[in-house]
Amino acid sequence: MQNNDVQIISVKINVQKITPFEADGIVYHADTCLPLVDAVERRKVKFKALARYTYPGERLDNNTLGLNSIGYWDANEPQDWGLDWHRNEGIEIHFLESGYMPYSQEKKEIELQPNDLTITRPWEAHKVGDPYVGVGKFYWVILDLGVRRPHQNWVWPEWIILAPKDLLRLTTILRHNEDVRLRSNKHVRNCFQRIGRAVDTDEDGSNSSLIRLLVNELLVLLLDLLDSENMELNEELTDSSRSVKLFLNELEKNLAETWTIEKMADSAGVGLTRFTHHCKNLTNLTPMRYLMLRRLNMAKEILLNNNDFSVAEVAFSCGFSTSQYFSTVFKKHENCTPIEYRLKKQEVV
Repeated sequence: MQNNDVQIISVKINVQKITPFEADGIVYHADTCLPLVDAVERRKVKFKALARYTYPGERLDNNTLGLNSIGYWDANEPQDWGLDWHRNEGIEIHFLESGYMPYSQEKKEIELQPNDLTITRPWEAHKVGDPYVGVGKFYWVILDLGVRRPHQNWVWPEWIILAPKDLLRLTTILRHNEDVRLRSNKHVRNCFQRIGRAVDTDEDGSNSSLIRLLVNELLVLLLDLLDSENMELNEELTDSSRSVKLFLNELEKNLAETWTIEKMADSAGVGLTRFTHHCKNLTNLTPMRYLMLRRLNMAKEILLNNNDFSVAEVAFSCGFSTSQYFSTVFKKHENCTPIEYRLKKQEVV
């Protein structure tokens, strides 16, 4: 039986544009949480949030710049929607007050239980639901720290008032440890509950001071929680070589991009010389040669799996500027033309 007490809350999506973040050959747009918006409109879930840019919710004002989204959803019946893989424009803290929640971060799949807390950094892909979200009350806070890559220095909003040594300690732990889940306590739970009430009662920024205070309190509690875990820190997580490795790992997802060395280095967030150095160390290849080999591997897959693709279509799909150049490079590496390669492989099958 469907519960008719589910509350409908108007969900506003700001049409204001936010500059997309280009990383690993992929353009990441601000998450609009459209499946969540649709679920609210269908009376499936209660939702309340304050947000800016394209995040759904009532609009945050300039008193909380750096805070991109803060709020919760409350699902008291089985759901038929989920939030697929995405990245945020800041660090996101999730907290599950009740129920259960399928959750994945990078290659780790877990089921969150009540009082579980997660921390997601801008470069960490994550999804909520498998494929559907669970029942329960789920909170989040997203803070933009001006970074998109692991090696970049974090810049907290000016209204974050932790003592410098405490803020440095918190930043260090969050940068040098990427555990997915933390078990929180009653103090964290109480803080998120008060965040929920502050979001509920805010009218055009009337609770800005309270929200700033609560976010600061949450960070203090988070630092205490992290310190109590005696986490093992790994400084290699913030090395610039890791940012280059992340870029190279996902480069194949948009090989058709008109890449130059400069654009690749910029997307990885490092200088040209350092990018070239790290690429050579990681792959034993120069950046452009690595790119070309990845494109050739992609071309071979397309040739075998798409018989109706012409040589020109294969070339453009893989990022080669002309079919003639593609054919020349292909023959040099495979000792046959693209068409000959397709026919030869088909004969073997």
